[in-house]
Amino acid sequence: MKKMVTSKHLKKEVLNPTKKDENKEKTSRNVPYVPSALFFKYNTALGPPYRVLVDTNFINFSIQNKLDLEKGMMDCLYAKCTPCITDCVMAELEKLGQKYRVALRIAKDPRFERLLCTHKGTYADDCIVDRVTQHKCYIVATCDRDLKRRIRKVPGVPIMYITKHQYSIERLPEATIGGAPRI
Repeated sequence: MKKMVTSKHLKKEVLNPTKKDENKEKTSRNVPYVPSALFFKYNTALGPPYRVLVDTNFINFSIQNKLDLEKGMMDCLYAKCTPCITDCVMAELEKLGQKYRVALRIAKDPRFERLLCTHKGTYADDCIVDRVTQHKCYIVATCDRDLKRRIRKVPGVPIMYITKHQYSIERLPEATIGGAPRI
């Protein structure tokens, strides 16, 4: 005859299944806060007049495609737009030298809003991503693939880019913009 070996600990678990595991109670869940204005990937709180954060290469590609920044944005969004340029983008344009002096002159236009940066360093991509994650009231205008990839991870931030010699936008609901061109 075989003798079954059981421990008292196993018998307690089998006999008392309603008892909760103490380890599960101690672990806390870290769920990020999501604003109520976000509907799936769209930010419904975003409305005209739009504030557009402009990246360095967006200005350069606009010059190459002979597009006026403010007029092109208004044609794309069908609303008033305020281009915003951070100190880091200005510093990046100044570092590029004489070849990009036209882009620097466009960036210094008084119609554009200047945003002050309080962080160290002048890397514009990190600056834009940090500002957008803190305040989801901006549309980001860029043609940089890496920056687009980073911004797509932030929910509710539309991205403006250049395609076929015009501005296009992604992640902005049709109800807000009235059918702007997008691909």
